[in-house]
Parts: sequence; C-alpha cells; structure tokens
Amino acid sequence: MQRRQIFGMAAGLIAAPLAAPAIANAQANWPGSRPIRLVAQFPPGGLVDTVTRLAAPPLSRALGGHSVVVENRAGAGGVIGTDYVAKQPADGHTFLMTHASVMVYSAATLPRLPFDPIRDFTHLGLLVEATSVLLVRGDSPIRTFADFLEAARTRPTRYGSSGIGSAPHMLGAMLGGLANLTQLDHSPYAGSAPALNDLMGGHIESFIDPITTNVNNMKNGVLRALAVSSAQRLADFPDLPTFAELGFPSLVQTQWVGMSAPRNLPEPIAQRMMAEIPKIIQDQAFIQRMTELQTLPRNPIPLGPDFVRIMEADQAVARQVAERYNIRAGA
Repeated sequence: MQRRQIFGMAAGLIAAPLAAPAIANAQANWPGSRPIRLVAQFPPGGLVDTVTRLAAPPLSRALGGHSVVVENRAGAGGVIGTDYVAKQPADGHTFLMTHASVMVYSAATLPRLPFDPIRDFTHLGLLVEATSVLLVRGDSPIRTFADFLEAARTRPTRYGSSGIGSAPHMLGAMLGGLANLTQLDHSPYAGSAPALNDLMGGHIESFIDPITTNVNNMKNGVLRALAVSSAQRLADFPDLPTFAELGFPSLVQTQWVGMSAPRNLPEPIAQRMMAEIPKIIQDQAFIQRMTELQTLPRNPIPLGPDFVRIMEADQAVARQVAERYNIRAGA
C-alpha cells in the first residue's frame, strides 16, 4: 500500500453501544482480570468495526486467552466513541480503534472537539489503510474518467460523500479545483450507505468512497470505478487507473485504522501492546479478509511515535485543504 497519507475516512451516525464478545475465556494474566474492551467509534458493518472484530481473537490469543470484547460506541462521525475512550482510566482495559476521520479530518474541519487528538491518547500503532475510488453506477453513461471530466465541465454533475469534511469530500474538492470542474457539485450524506442508495437511485451521478465496502459491487458490475487514489494500480483491479497516472499526482489517498488508549497508559502496558500489534495483523484470518477488502498493513508497521508523526503530518495537510477549499464540518 502507498506510504503517503493524505486523507482519512468518515462513517455513519448511531448512538447506542453494542458489545459483542470475541473470546470468552478470561484469564487473569493482564493487569487485572476484567475483559479488554476494543472500542469501535462507528456502527457495525463498516471498516472500523470489521477491523476491530478481526483483531479481537488474535489479540486474545497473544495475551494468553485474556477476554477481549468489541464495543461499538458510534455517533457524531466517530467523535462520541473517541471522546468516551479519552475519558476512561488508562489501566490497560480500554483501547480505541483509532480512525483518521476523527483524528485528522474532524480535527481539521470541526470548530472544536471535546478532546485533543494527539495529547489525550497514547497512540500505539497503525494497523491497516485503505484507498478511495471514484464510482458511478454500472449502467452509467459515464464510462471513463475522461467522460467524468467532460460531464463535470459541461453540465451539473454531483458526487456524493459520507459527509461534509470527510476524506471523500476533500478528495472531490481537490479534484474539482485542480481539473477546473466548474459543474461539479458536492452532495454530502450522513454516511456512505445513504450516498450509495442515492447513487443507485439516480439522484447523484457519482460517489467517492473508500474501496473497502465497495469491492464486491465493483467486482460484480453493480458499480464502475473510474479512478483509484492509491499510488499504484491494485492487483485485484489491474485495469483501474490511479488519479496520479491520470494527471493528478497530488490525489494520492490512503485511510488508516490504528490502535490507541487513553493518555498516560503505563509504559509496560504500552510496550506490550505495541509488541502484539504485528502479531494481530499477521494473523491468517485477519490478513486474508483485509486482502479481500484491499485494506492492508504498511510495511514497516508504524508504532508509537511513528504513528503519531503520521497523524500530525496528516492533520497539517488536512488543515491546508480545508482552508484552501473552505471546508467546515458541523456548520
């Protein structure tokens, strides 16, 4: 996967927590016998939830069978669950499956957050990252990226995204500015699912979204991908061009999911967890499913300070894009 980080990813809005045990055989070999909670700040079914549920079993095995549960605390584009973890005790029993949509893009586009994305957490490591795709319906008359550019320069053409200030919104805004797409208009939605529904219903002409949840529809022809934001073509989609090779080298996008804890996590616990992250993402079931979803680890794996440096660099770029294109979420 591409090493450069430009964007993050946003998801839907649900408020009720949902807990699902991953491994039930708790052993008192962790600091305390209580289960470890992996908090996913988005609803079940999306990228963060998928990664979290795949990570729980190998983490439990790596910790000698200690009980690990997945807890969904969704709402406000991931802010609710993230804030919840920020305010938990730093005792090694609560971890956040960190996502760039909150730590990078909410930080860049919201007027304020109830937490500091850097200082209020102990950031442990980046697990996986995904790329984004520009999509149209499989039966759309827009068949190529050149067709899309022509349409967006000559007639009203809408692209859907998962919300104002999301990574897809920023990608579309940059594409529109760089390509002088005077007729391109942004249609924000409260998550990817309603945007996809409107695309399929003919209410919008295109959709920018992470590849993860669209792979099957791309393979079966329900959706046609026109360009991908990776630095190189994807092995499973060798005919799909990148934005870079189509003349837009600044539109290289990957979107990460990592693991964090409340700030001041004791150093021995932080070091142990950082040692286990590579084992989690090398688990056979984990890597097989992530490969199917075109959502893979980096090599080498960014741990601790390296993960923080990525986050800080991404925030700086996101703030520049938000200012350049006047992107403000929560308005």
